Amino acid sequence: MTTNTRIMTLLALVAPLTVAQAQTTQATTAAPPAPPPPALSPVDQTIQDIKKPVSWMSWGGDMRIREEIFDNLLTLNPDDAANLHLQNYLRFRGRIWTSIKPIEDLSLNVRLVDEVREWLRPAGYTAFSPNSGLDWRFGIFDNLNVQWKNVLQQPATLTVGRQDIFLGDGWLVGDGTPGDGSWTYFLDSARLAYELKDQHTTIEAIGIIQDAEPDGWLPTIEQHQFAPLTEQNEKGAILWVANKSVKEANFDGYFMYKHDDAINELAFGTPAGRKFRPDNADIYTFGGRISGLISEHWKYSAEGAYQFGQKQDPSIQFPSSSLEYRDIDAFGFNGKASYLFKDRLNNQLGFAYEFLSGDDPKTADDEMFDNLWGRWPRWSEIGLYSYAAETRIGNEANIHRFGPSWSIDPIKNVNFSASYYALFAEENVATRGAPGLFTGTGNFRGHFVQAVLKYKLGKHFMAHLWSEFEFPGDYYVHGTRWYFLRPEIMFTF
Repeated sequence: MTTNTRIMTLLALVAPLTVAQAQTTQATTAAPPAPPPPALSPVDQTIQDIKKPVSWMSWGGDMRIREEIFDNLLTLNPDDAANLHLQNYLRFRGRIWTSIKPIEDLSLNVRLVDEVREWLRPAGYTAFSPNSGLDWRFGIFDNLNVQWKNVLQQPATLTVGRQDIFLGDGWLVGDGTPGDGSWTYFLDSARLAYELKDQHTTIEAIGIIQDAEPDGWLPTIEQHQFAPLTEQNEKGAILWVANKSVKEANFDGYFMYKHDDAINELAFGTPAGRKFRPDNADIYTFGGRISGLISEHWKYSAEGAYQFGQKQDPSIQFPSSSLEYRDIDAFGFNGKASYLFKDRLNNQLGFAYEFLSGDDPKTADDEMFDNLWGRWPRWSEIGLYSYAAETRIGNEANIHRFGPSWSIDPIKNVNFSASYYALFAEENVATRGAPGLFTGTGNFRGHFVQAVLKYKLGKHFMAHLWSEFEFPGDYYVHGTRWYFLRPEIMFTF
């Protein structure tokens, strides 16, 4: 890792701390009271009455239908022997949930989800599904927790059990189950949030015990095969402090610890283990994030993190494969600035830059940044799937990403967005990459283009058309274009 890169990342960590400390004591103007919500239509009122039949219980549900089509993302090779470069399948995800509140400030929250897939071509990214046809996996409780507000008459909220957790922009914490591909997101955890209102500060402490097997903590429904939620059992601890004293400089500082323990079903050296690439690790992460509205038209966010610890990763290829533990020395930065036109069409322009360090093959240390529980399509689906042959799905690292984006609402209920990113690798050697797919001499990953059209009608119907294309550069052996296409509709009750 170059000296300039280290200096840039350290500045990203130190600057938010300095700004937040200087501005925490500034006075803030109380916001005017919010206007009352508009009256519900007769249909919405009926739906609300059905969803909340009694004062102490509410419920709801949704159905998401997707078709996903993509080429070359998993194999990085249009001529793979198994002919798995082209993938096409349907996804039908249904969820139903309820919240029961027996007494004031105490609630039980439950959500049940199932996703059925129809493989229209041979399945390429799971060793635990049928090669074609219907894929009946299992139903799973992806939320089951108890939440206690105003704990002991204090401004604190305690949530214990299976829950979704999304911190900041979700850069490092957004999806605890990357193995099932946005079917679920949960973390089995305990989360305590304490609010210091006078200081405009929230302190959160989170403990995580995540089992890789879907029935590790709670039984699944009609499980047809083992399909891991992640590559290893994981334990973690997070301390997150958020200060919003100044709208121009909201600050988040955090410490995260993650312990990885490879499970037997994905043991090192087995076919499934080679496919999913489990590891054993102790990863310590310090980071900070600053964001805000500089003026009526400008908003920004910048986040940086440093990692250390140890990791045992059998997918290391360079300097040679090894099962030894290696010391971690990794950096990451993620930032974006946007200009809001505040016009009739809601035009917005943005520019993003992200850096995640890569493993230097010339050292004995492990410099690859680990995005912890942030393995979800933060900026692209191509970015998620194309790392399967290099690290693991969604385990992005060794990348410089920068470029502009544009968003507009051309007509009511419709949004269109477009993005372009130039992608580079910090290290030209893919230390964890499958042999024969990476040149080992080039640093240019390629040109990435995305266009998304979204439609939303009230609270009950959403749809989108999602398209992405990447034109690979000299970092890869094969230069054939990649693409990802997804139409989707969702009904919510």
